[in-house]
Amino acid sequence: MLISKKDRKDVYKYLFQEGVLFAEKDFNLPKHPEVDTVSNLVVIKLMQSFKSRELVTERFAWRHYYWFLTDEGIEYLREYLNIPSDVVPNTMKKSTRPLERGPQGGGDRPPRREGGGYGDRPPRREGGEGGGFGRGGGDRGGYRDGGAPREGGGFGRGRPAGDDKAGGSAPAGYQPSFGRGGGNAS
Repeated sequence: MLISKKDRKDVYKYLFQEGVLFAEKDFNLPKHPEVDTVSNLVVIKLMQSFKSRELVTERFAWRHYYWFLTDEGIEYLREYLNIPSDVVPNTMKKSTRPLERGPQGGGDRPPRREGGGYGDRPPRREGGEGGGFGRGGGDRGGYRDGGAPREGGGFGRGRPAGDDKAGGSAPAGYQPSFGRGGGNAS
């Protein structure tokens, strides 16, 4: 694909400035959201070329491409755009503002109570009395049938194996046929 030098330079400048670039996987978009002078297709194709030369790494998620400059890509763009070595992409710069930390517990959570719970929630029970599944309490084995284990291991649904009462299942000699004519009940 032929790409004008001006378009190529605009994309390269933006990529070097930010260190990252994204594009929606829509080849018919007339303009890229960040580089207004260039179509989305041009950005995708330029980054495809960079990826093949291992100048960027590519991620794809939810119909969007994400490209991250590698060290080789930074060096290539410095040479192509005649940028001094003391200028680095925004992703390589250290943050000057301090990290903001909330109260000691962090977040919007109210302070802990003596019992170990938060806010209006009662503290967790220890030891297994009355807990649900996975809480160390309760009897998982026979919760459907009152605790008595079923004969046959308790797998499956419906009536227990060997129960010959009339029910909703097919007759014993039924042979299903998937062609014409239906099944064969004996």
